[in-house]
Amino acid sequence: MSFNKKALVVIGGTSGFGKALAEQAAALGASLVVTGRDVVKLTHVVDEFSARGFRVEGHVVDAANDDDLASFFESVPSFDHLVSMAGGFMGGGFLSADYETICRAIDEKLFANLRIARYAAMKVAAGGSMVFTAGSGGRPDNASGAIVGNDAIRLLVQGLAVELAPKARVNAVAPTWTETPLWRHMPPADVEATRERFSKTIPMGRTATIDEVVQVYLFLMQCGFITGQTVIVDGGLTLVT
Repeated sequence: MSFNKKALVVIGGTSGFGKALAEQAAALGASLVVTGRDVVKLTHVVDEFSARGFRVEGHVVDAANDDDLASFFESVPSFDHLVSMAGGFMGGGFLSADYETICRAIDEKLFANLRIARYAAMKVAAGGSMVFTAGSGGRPDNASGAIVGNDAIRLLVQGLAVELAPKARVNAVAPTWTETPLWRHMPPADVEATRERFSKTIPMGRTATIDEVVQVYLFLMQCGFITGQTVIVDGGLTLVT
């Protein structure tokens, strides 16, 4: 696959899936626009990529802030592909979790990405694509707002795919739990216990690597006849739960 002369915007590209995706796309020839909320982390990534000869620029953007998004999309030129990593995680059911926690999880998944899509639709080039991030695993009784948000992403890309066709394609990737820097504030023993718990349930007998998940984002950007789809990357977890 080649991204030569293609421009890629990565919303949330300073760590985890976003950084790995940006790195692999740049190695395939893409020019990068990477956003992040933390100016220190963003500067580190831009410096690291620039030192490797990648074409990259960074923007400090809070994807949950509409003013930030409006200013960002007004400042960037048209692009070929956009990948959004916007969205968090939560635990707890509809009664056990705080009301504000549930609402925040839904807002970070659905409404942040809806705002991103509406702005990006005016800048994505003909033949381009958008790829959003949903999730798989968990149940409504133990990850209430996140489940609602993930299902909403699936519906969002279905609607956007029809509205943007044939100009551009819209898809989503739905990974299950994967060991990434997202869990850096969790005690290492707890991270390992979570990995082991998922590994015992996933039919493949293990959790995914970051690179395995990133390959799905790359594929969806490159395959010109897939749109409106949410690809589940869970090693078969949803088949047994």
